[in-house]
Amino acid sequence: MNWLEHITFRIMRLFRRLSLNRILSVGTSTSAFTDFFRDFEKVEAVRGIFGEKTDEILRNLKVDLTRFGGYMFVDSSSGHLVASTRYLHSGDKLDIYLDLIHELCHVKQLMEGKELFDPRYSYVKRPTEIEAYSYTVQEARRLGLSDKRICEYLKTEWMSNEDLKSLAKAVNVKCE
Repeated sequence: MNWLEHITFRIMRLFRRLSLNRILSVGTSTSAFTDFFRDFEKVEAVRGIFGEKTDEILRNLKVDLTRFGGYMFVDSSSGHLVASTRYLHSGDKLDIYLDLIHELCHVKQLMEGKELFDPRYSYVKRPTEIEAYSYTVQEARRLGLSDKRICEYLKTEWMSNEDLKSLAKAVNVKCE
């Protein structure tokens, strides 16, 4: 993601938190999660998140597909998963899978009434992020990923090396 896409992504998140969804709906289409991401109700990691309510929750979850840059996130005002079509088409498929696991953790957190974007914490110290990344790292390890590959997954454009080290330590990954 280049700097312009990053800024656009951050502005979109701000607008969503301010409930300016009509402005952001331009260039967005909404689908059922199960129509777009097939068979996720059978994924053990997803069943681990939602338990016996997995089928119902995924059937009711909506996905907003946007043409704007970025990756994906959970819209805390609507509960929808928001995903960039560009990322879904050109991103690394393993990263997309891990991001879906991560964001589904956020869906559960939101359902539990947790504040996803608590401004009292930086991104890498936010309890909801640490919980979601911990679960995602668990799934990455189950898939056989090395700590080096997991660190590549954890690193984002908006994260400094210090931030990466802090997050990696919090989720028990060794990044060099």
